Amino acid sequence: MNNTNPEKKDIFNFSFKGKLWKDKGKGAWHFITVSKKLSREIRNVHKDSEEGWGRLKTKATIGNTTWKTSIWFDTKADAYLFPVNALTRKKEALVEGSTVEVCLEFSLDKWLMDKL
Repeated sequence: MNNTNPEKKDIFNFSFKGKLWKDKGKGAWHFITVSKKLSREIRNVHKDSEEGWGRLKTKATIGNTTWKTSIWFDTKADAYLFPVNALTRKKEALVEGSTVEVCLEFSLDKWLMDKL
């Protein structure tokens, strides 16, 4: 769901729920896959702000924990992957399989704001 912050026209908030899963590779990374529909909404506004490998900077909130992070676009899943760090998992008592409510906040780049 896209909730533009009415006080700040350059801030976009997207909230969603998803299941926490653990990557099978090295490092025990944990992710939540953003739905394809929401990923399309985010990309429609922010694709030009992506960096290498489809990386998009964001501020995330889960429960009472907020931090700066990034999401990555996974072409195989056709969706963004949202990493959840160990500190946040511990603070919010999250384990693999937990259903998690997430709020992602994005700022429009200044050059993009000038185009609007």
